[in-house]
Amino acid sequence: MRGPHPHAKRGQARGAMVVLFVLMGILLVSFFRAQVVRGSTWVLQSDSNRLRVLQVPAPRGTVFDRYGLIIADNVPSHSVSLFPAPADSIRATLERLAPLLDLTDERVEALVEEARANRRSALRVTDNAPYESIAAVEERRAEFPGVFMEMRPRRRYVGGPAMGHALGYVGEVSAAELESAFFQEYERGMIVGKDGLERQYEHKLQGRKGVRYVEVDAVGRVVGSFEGQAASAAVPGQEIQLNLDLELMEYIHREFPEGMRGAVVALNVEDGGILALYSAPTFDPNDFVGGISRTLWNELNQDPSRPLFNRAVVGRYPPASTWKLATAAIGLEMGVVEPEEFMPQACFGSYTFQGVTRRCWRPQGHGHQDMAGAIAHSCNVYFYQLGLRIGLERLVDEGTRLGFGEACGVDLPRESPGVFPESLDWWQRVYNYRPFENEVMALAIGQGPNDQTPLKMAQFYLALARDGSAPRPQLLQTPGQDPETDWRLDLSPASIETLREGLRAVTAPGGTAHMSSLQHWDFIGKTGTAQGGPSQERAHAWFTGMAGPWDGEPEIVVVVLVEEGESGSAAAAPLAAKAADFHLRRKHGIPVDTIQTLGEHLRSGTPAPWARWN
Repeated sequence: MRGPHPHAKRGQARGAMVVLFVLMGILLVSFFRAQVVRGSTWVLQSDSNRLRVLQVPAPRGTVFDRYGLIIADNVPSHSVSLFPAPADSIRATLERLAPLLDLTDERVEALVEEARANRRSALRVTDNAPYESIAAVEERRAEFPGVFMEMRPRRRYVGGPAMGHALGYVGEVSAAELESAFFQEYERGMIVGKDGLERQYEHKLQGRKGVRYVEVDAVGRVVGSFEGQAASAAVPGQEIQLNLDLELMEYIHREFPEGMRGAVVALNVEDGGILALYSAPTFDPNDFVGGISRTLWNELNQDPSRPLFNRAVVGRYPPASTWKLATAAIGLEMGVVEPEEFMPQACFGSYTFQGVTRRCWRPQGHGHQDMAGAIAHSCNVYFYQLGLRIGLERLVDEGTRLGFGEACGVDLPRESPGVFPESLDWWQRVYNYRPFENEVMALAIGQGPNDQTPLKMAQFYLALARDGSAPRPQLLQTPGQDPETDWRLDLSPASIETLREGLRAVTAPGGTAHMSSLQHWDFIGKTGTAQGGPSQERAHAWFTGMAGPWDGEPEIVVVVLVEEGESGSAAAAPLAAKAADFHLRRKHGIPVDTIQTLGEHLRSGTPAPWARWN
């Protein structure tokens, strides 16, 4: 049998060579596309399989008090997170982590729901895991694929409960907040200010987050950091300095009557800066860091004493006799009374006008009083007559002009405006009747439709401590900027001194707050006893005053309100005196003493040769 012809073999060989070259060409083209044309694509896909992107949180800005002491800063804490995964995998991992991280069933369910809602971002399980828990997870690392542990900044509040209402607290941004314009550029999982200064200056304190890449193995376990890709560092938030005095706030927190509710406001006379802003009862903002437990949150909200309610700037109370200084100032401004003038009718315990009889707090009366004496003895009958001289319409107009129906404009997220009739139509609109002229008697002594916050009363007394003008109270220091003046009393220096003499007589021998007088300082002020609504069992206690060196100008204004404290001289004045003494002693380099007021000297048997007795 004959084989293929040699020419046929050569043809077949040529065909095979062509096929081979075609195949080799296809392979070369494929290799070129894979290695050159699409090389970067495969690199990115490889990186995406072995790299995970983590956001690096930025530390919030540090907050300092007026003397440079740290009020709020950041400390390192252990954070545990899970990389994105199906919900079932997330649940299984969380159930294994639960006994090691003390996760409740409720917390596990909440985390699973959060993972379902946001499948692309890492799920933060806890921000403050104890070191023992971190060590336990690390020992069983192979059992927890997708778990990532790192150090994160954790907010710390040095003053604790003393600073609760002033600073506020932080928490994770909510879905509702993300929809608001204020949080327009924020993302889920970010820690933001929820109340107080943390909320007011959120955009200053919030830093800029960074980005970090970590390398994982085939099952999602972190095997190390990856430095080959560019990463941006986190930028800390801006530092801010406040007018607050941290040690004064802590002192007030210790000295406030135990178990009582109320507020303390202290202002720096020079610039109106807020030295202290305290509300009792209070809360510890540290409890909110990392997420407050539902149990504690419910306790705070269901507590009848309302510890989350800021009584200093949101609470409104009848100012009572502390408002008599406003009536006196308006009377002097309008020229309807002279400081040394006596009213036509002496005080015998009551006064009748238009068939309405109103009483003085002292049944036997005070006799004839000039303005300073009426302020010193808080004589209602004198101020009934002064109010009638001014007239209801003019007293309403002047009180409105002075801003008693408005808020102070403090740099906090919430502040209540005062309640004060802006015109005679107010009675018609609210109570559906035209007011009689005798309504002015109640208004003149701080009763009737007149409710003010402790901060508003502090702003008014700040004007009396200065030249009749008062800047807007501010928490943030603004060096180089002149404070805005909101209050302006058109009073001569002599008239202001007349009002101060009345206040000085309150703490002088025979005055209602003589036991609160101080050794080193000219401490003057006005007590008040305010009757509230029908649910109020006892009267609120007020003291509004100022203090400074003897023969000098006042340097601090202090307002104390004690809810249902009954007596301004017994419940409020001593705390105001002690707070002023504490601040001024430190300011002027005098050692702080535990025995400060005249009453404390007498009760302890400590000599008080400086005391005035007549």
